[in-house]
Amino acid sequence: MTNSITRFIRDEEGATAIEYGIIAGLISIAIVGVLSGSGGLGQKLAGVFTYISGKLTIPTS
Repeated sequence: MTNSITRFIRDEEGATAIEYGIIAGLISIAIVGVLSGSGGLGQKLAGVFTYISGKLTIPTS
């Protein structure tokens, strides 16, 4: 029984999964930070697409 508990305490497989989860969370926070805000990339892309859609003409039948 003591041997099983010792192996469980020394097992680090779960730690790797937690580390990957933390890394994924930090990356997602960075992406949201870049895309949001008034001067963010998302706002600039929205402006570009609005400009392009304004220049496109829709043919009428």
